Amino acid sequence: MRTPTIAAAAAAAALGLALTACGSGSGSAAGGDGDTLVVGATAVPAGEVLTYIQDHLAADAGLKLEIKEFTDYVLPNTALQEGSLDANLYQNQPYLDDFNASKGTDLVPVVRAYLPPMGVYSKKTDDVTKLADGATVAVPNDTTNEGRALKLLAAKGVITLKDGAGTDASPRDVTANPKHLRFKELEAAQLPRSLDDVAAAVINNNYAQDAGLSPTRDAILLESVRDNPYANILAVKRGNEDDPQVRKLAKLLGSADVKKFIEEKYQGSVLPAGSG
Repeated sequence: MRTPTIAAAAAAAALGLALTACGSGSGSAAGGDGDTLVVGATAVPAGEVLTYIQDHLAADAGLKLEIKEFTDYVLPNTALQEGSLDANLYQNQPYLDDFNASKGTDLVPVVRAYLPPMGVYSKKTDDVTKLADGATVAVPNDTTNEGRALKLLAAKGVITLKDGAGTDASPRDVTANPKHLRFKELEAAQLPRSLDDVAAAVINNNYAQDAGLSPTRDAILLESVRDNPYANILAVKRGNEDDPQVRKLAKLLGSADVKKFIEEKYQGSVLPAGSG
């Protein structure tokens, strides 16, 4: 995985800061009353979906929910593995599989929650097929999201990937690049800020929305929802899949109320997992 390696001490310090910044824990994972489900999430859309559940649905379901927000893709899984979280919501299955394989974690999916389509954004052009010769395109630097970004460009015919290139596709798998595009690999969270410096950037949905970009309005190319494997999932450490509080949250994530919330709030920028 090409996400930068985090030294053990630095990871521990950063994790402590992230959890402290989000408030002191009161749930089972944080040594509290044992009945509160502590869930890690990125702010948009996961944090917003969980906040809706917390404010409108959790009490009636007998669920005590505490939400801890993170700004990257590594610490929520590190915290879940180490027990500082009971669950997290922010990642897709290919990313989780790669993380487990590369980091030695033992995290498993519980339920698909929603699909946040990845998009291509640009301040230089309104058509990805009109990128200038030799243009620089920024892509995520973690294995699965980079592969996802390249597959999106390939689906539009901007590049061609070798046969059999999977979710871990990299620029080395590009077999045809008629526009001689150059790929700049950046941490996913940095991609929106790169738009002034590159011709285009392929940005994960949560970071696009967090930066004020609308996938349906601003993206010059957006993933299709059909047969898309990148729905975000509720994940837990193996062995906790049937925890009663986890099952309550899983049921709420698939409920008609949450589907309606997603459809009305995001207007197609985020889709319920069963859509398309």
